[in-house]
Amino acid sequence: MKLTDTAIRSAKPRDKQYSLADGRGLSLLVTSTGGKWWRFRYRINGKAKMLSLGTYPDISLKTARERTEEARKLVADDIDPSKHRKAQRNAQAEIEGNSFESVAREWHSKYSHTWVESHGIRIIRRLERDIFPWLGKTAINEITSADLLKTLERIQERGALETAHRALQNCAQIFRYAGRTGKVTSNPASDMRGALIPVKKNHFAAVTEPHELGKLLATLHSYSGTLPVKCALKLAPLVFVRPGELRHAKWADIDLDAAEWRYTVTKTNTPHVVPLAKQAIKILQELLPLTGGGIYVFPSARSPKGDRPMSDNAILAAMRRMDIEKEEMTGHGFRAAARTILDEHLGFRPDIIEHQLAHAVRDTNGRAYNRTKHLEDRKKMMQAWADYLDDLRKSNTRPCK
Repeated sequence: MKLTDTAIRSAKPRDKQYSLADGRGLSLLVTSTGGKWWRFRYRINGKAKMLSLGTYPDISLKTARERTEEARKLVADDIDPSKHRKAQRNAQAEIEGNSFESVAREWHSKYSHTWVESHGIRIIRRLERDIFPWLGKTAINEITSADLLKTLERIQERGALETAHRALQNCAQIFRYAGRTGKVTSNPASDMRGALIPVKKNHFAAVTEPHELGKLLATLHSYSGTLPVKCALKLAPLVFVRPGELRHAKWADIDLDAAEWRYTVTKTNTPHVVPLAKQAIKILQELLPLTGGGIYVFPSARSPKGDRPMSDNAILAAMRRMDIEKEEMTGHGFRAAARTILDEHLGFRPDIIEHQLAHAVRDTNGRAYNRTKHLEDRKKMMQAWADYLDDLRKSNTRPCK
């Protein structure tokens, strides 16, 4: 028998939910808490499926039957009613600017001016390549954790684990922005902790034991190649900047009289000051007659005018020729060595060290300190560090193998 309004109103909750059939695939699900949900069950392409038609009494019995007949017509035309409704919602979301891509581009436009330009470009390219083709046109409030995971797994399957994790991080930021702007009520990315394959962290090799570092320094000073590479090898441990920053050092940024090297850290787009110890000044003065007429302190061997920086592999290749393996030390390793030894052996304050490493150091209110803060303390530290390295090197005259 078909349902009636009286029968529906009289249906009481039980310990377990139950259904009341109306016919032609329509039924009413009565939950244990008293909720009444219209359901349309159908088969398409041999698969049983179910479509929610709303709740009673918001959706009356008459309206539920009308929606059932509309859905049955779609099934008769081999159209899945669930997918059809989702496509309609997505089309409407696109018009209203509530599709995932629309919201993502809105988020990117609002915040990209606060990032380094290259960082913003990488984010939007990642979304355009790996997320938008599958989720871009979907209404953002329709996306589930399962939808997001399926999309991220495509990235994972091609072996780009780090990209998958970064894409997840970007999506989480987009959903948080959508929540703040009232476009979603939940963040499907927040339920995905541990869902992706972990990325194995490859820490840059570093020698952090003083005696071994001394042997390494003796080997670096024994290099017999070109003067720019030799000077770069000798200067790298004294300034412990990132390898790319050392290669791109410009004479215009170096004040030998003030014993300072000032430049902008590309990773964070913030100004940075490197106090130059007497040993660093001596190295630069030795190189000045050779490369001072060009732009870069360490120019490419293929750039007679000095308008191109040294190759990123030049220092590493020189280290390998001296039998210093990559497992023993990399260009980044000098930073780890300085961080460890300055703290554990020379007793300098961690915040002073972090400032010199150009890491984000914040006050109690979460504000980033000015890069010139503690500059006098850092000058003393850099000179003490250079003197300490000299002592280590002189006590280890035999090169390591």
